[in-house]
Amino acid sequence: MIDGVRLKVCGLTSLVDAECADGCGADYLGFILYPLSPRFVPLEAFRAMAARLPARKKVAVAVEPTDHEVAAMMAAGFDFFQFHLRHDLPADTVAGWTRAVGGERLWLAPKLPPEADIPAALLPLAESFLLDTFHADKFGGTGATGDWRKFTRHQQTYPKKTWILSGGLNPENVGEALRASGARFVDVNSGVEAAPGVKDQGKLQRLVVRLHECLS
Repeated sequence: MIDGVRLKVCGLTSLVDAECADGCGADYLGFILYPLSPRFVPLEAFRAMAARLPARKKVAVAVEPTDHEVAAMMAAGFDFFQFHLRHDLPADTVAGWTRAVGGERLWLAPKLPPEADIPAALLPLAESFLLDTFHADKFGGTGATGDWRKFTRHQQTYPKKTWILSGGLNPENVGEALRASGARFVDVNSGVEAAPGVKDQGKLQRLVVRLHECLS
C-alpha cells in the first residue's frame, strides 16, 4: 500500500516484470488469462513461474470464464479472481463464480456502456468491483481513461464495497485521477509499459513517485 492507496500491476508476462512490480510496492500482481489479450499468459506458463514469483497477492484476470476454467485457476493458486463480463450477463452465471471462489475473492469488472451503472443484482455477489474504460468491442486494455465521475458515484453510493479504478492510468495522470475520482485502489497496465506485456521500470517508478506526491 502506497500512502493508503492499494496498487495492482496487471498484464504481467514475466518474472522480471513481476519482480519490478514487487520492488515498486505493488500489492497485487495481475496475470491475464484471456487469449485475445496481447498480454495473454497461458495458465501453464503461470504455473511454471508461480514458485518463483514475489510473495504478493496474485490475481487471475479472465473474461466470462467457464466452470472448468475457474476450477483450473483455483488449482493454480491464485489469491483473487478478476472476471470481466457483459453488464447484462445473467446474474445466475456470476453467482456460480461466487460459489466457486467466494465473494471476498471475486473482483467483478462489468463492461458498462456510458449510460449504464452496475446492475443491482451483481452487488451482493462480490465484495470488490473494478471499473474500466468502456469499449464496445473490448474487455478493458484500451489504454484510454475511463469515466471518473461514474467511479466516484459508485464508490459514494456503495461505500461498503471495494472500488478499483482502472483504464489508461499512467505517471502523468494518476494524480489527477485520484483527486477527481477519490479512488484508493488503482489498477495499472498499459500506462506503465514499454510494449504490450513488457513493463517499463522507469514508468512504474514514476507512477509510484506521483502517488506519493499527490497523497502527501
